[in-house]
Amino acid sequence: MTIFLILAPYGAFATLMLVTSATVSLLCAALICLGVIAFDIARGRSIKILGVGSVIVFTAVGSYLTFVDATPSTIAVKIAVDAGILLVSFASILIGHPFTRQYALEQVDAETATQPGFITANYLITGAWTAATLLMLIGNIAVLYVPALPLWTGLLIAFAARNAAVCFTRWYPQYRAAKDGVPPAGALPSR
Repeated sequence: MTIFLILAPYGAFATLMLVTSATVSLLCAALICLGVIAFDIARGRSIKILGVGSVIVFTAVGSYLTFVDATPSTIAVKIAVDAGILLVSFASILIGHPFTRQYALEQVDAETATQPGFITANYLITGAWTAATLLMLIGNIAVLYVPALPLWTGLLIAFAARNAAVCFTRWYPQYRAAKDGVPPAGALPSR
């Protein structure tokens, strides 16, 4: 359920971009992000770096399209969103608070959160998501600048990168637990 809530705004954005304007897609994605933040608050959970960063990115790109220039292509809008999310993800690593840590702290007991491998696991998992976002960005740039590439190339890269990050997020904590004999430092386990 956690992964579904985290990915819902991006899935809605990508799907809506196929059937409606970029501005509407961005607005809906921002509203879904706000809904996820409200859901977390209602459940007594922390406000997440990724959630707030996503609202800012979707709103900033949507505001640019609404108030400055409504002519960017669909691919250019996707590139702007990917670049913004990459910045949020990378910044969370640089400031020493990998965004997956907030989710992990809500899934594990206090003893597990103090394990030395816990923060390392979260840096690696956040790194996997950062790499996936970078791959999505590169895929969209390739589609924009190599006109011979079919549009589905960018979608294929995005799908593969996202699924690889999801699989790594589920696999790595189990691997660490088996290797170290400690409870898993699951960053984003589904419940």
